[in-house]
Amino acid sequence: MSEVNCIKVLRNQKSLSINAIHKMLGINWRTAKKYADGEDLPEEKAVKKEGMMHEEQWGEIVADWLWEDEKLKKKQRRTNKKMFQDLKAMEFPGSYRTVCYFIKEWREGREDLEEETRDKNAERLEHPPGEAQLDFGLMEAVKEGKYVDIHALVLSLPFSNAAYAIPLPGENQECFLQGMKMIFSQLGEVPRKIRIDNLKAAVIRPRGRHEEAVFTDEFLRFANHYGFEPQACNPAAGYEKGNVENKVGYVRYNFITPAPVIENLDHLTDLLKDHLEKDRERIHYKKQVPIKELLEEESQYLLALPEEEYSVFKEEKAKANKYGEILIDQVGIYIPKGANFSQLSVIKYWNRFKVVSPHGEILYDDFRPYMHRNRKIPWDGILRAWLSKPRAVPYSRFAPYLPGRIREYLAITDLTIRKERLRWLIATLVLHDMEEISERFYELLSEQTQEMKEPADHPFDVDWSIYDQLQSPTHAGGEIG
Repeated sequence: MSEVNCIKVLRNQKSLSINAIHKMLGINWRTAKKYADGEDLPEEKAVKKEGMMHEEQWGEIVADWLWEDEKLKKKQRRTNKKMFQDLKAMEFPGSYRTVCYFIKEWREGREDLEEETRDKNAERLEHPPGEAQLDFGLMEAVKEGKYVDIHALVLSLPFSNAAYAIPLPGENQECFLQGMKMIFSQLGEVPRKIRIDNLKAAVIRPRGRHEEAVFTDEFLRFANHYGFEPQACNPAAGYEKGNVENKVGYVRYNFITPAPVIENLDHLTDLLKDHLEKDRERIHYKKQVPIKELLEEESQYLLALPEEEYSVFKEEKAKANKYGEILIDQVGIYIPKGANFSQLSVIKYWNRFKVVSPHGEILYDDFRPYMHRNRKIPWDGILRAWLSKPRAVPYSRFAPYLPGRIREYLAITDLTIRKERLRWLIATLVLHDMEEISERFYELLSEQTQEMKEPADHPFDVDWSIYDQLQSPTHAGGEIG
């Protein structure tokens, strides 16, 4: 810059010609001309990123997913593999490595990114064939437009690295034993040893310094029927069943994140079964053999299923109060004619219960209260987040949870109109929940059209009754089955 400044001074202040500057400084004539009469203004140097992730829509879609997942807990975020699979379903032409490079670049650009540097070294444990590990993992699904907590019972066989998972509504003893029973049925055999955490459903007193763990009578009866040896971990020693701890996370991240839309627990059971059957076709990370082949090899060390089926239930005695109610799972349930008897028998299964009179008459039979537990999806916060990035709506993890009419209503490509509709939904949610908006869609939409005027060339004036006729009976009301 000092040489450029010298040229400028000679030209502008000393009034020398280009030839004179050329001869005086011994530089090329074109160079003297360039810096003497040219303007040297600072310019921003923007690096244009190339590649399909930057030149096409794919990078925007993945960035929207990453932006959305940042608001969630770690265990609820998509993995790179899951994002790649979702992109392939949208006919993405690129490779998995391309997606990984883009995600890495995106994350490195975030100012709040913090790298974890913990030392995760641990002693390697040997896992003989025929031994299994068992643990619960809390996950979530969406049923009828609301979140449902899923307690997935996961069994892993560390020798082959095969896994089985059963979704359940709770972690009580009935659910625990029923889940094990269903896993044995899918496996077709029984592991010789099963290591568990100190679950209240199975362990009365954990292992101490000079004594072994004490199991419940019901769990020991179950173990004796199937012939396996139960093993309880030491207190605060989750690494003793590290394989299943990792497998719970693997199932959650790969098969149940984002939360799937389900009809019921049987539906989710079938989904997980199909996913895990396909997963056993992959190569074992260390033995370089398909997991399915290792499971076939391990099968010779497993026990055969008993001929008689084990009935999982718990029977208790109860007395109705003066209102004819008894407590089931901490919920008061009215029992017809219940106050007429001094004592009632309550038989609890994992998903249902029945109340029987002293004479053997079934007075009441219904689902257990926790089968109806759900949580509303926080649509207000989700819609407000969409309002700041309306482009993300079609690709959002929450879009499949919208009632059919509302999802179609927000599918318009004009982002300005989409933002107007989002504002209307946010305002409407103050007085109505999402299910009611879907049910009263025509009425509320009619009220909106009286207050808002939109261009006539977009599908706002579509006949929504025709849209309903195109839907299956299950979705006609805008519900997610």
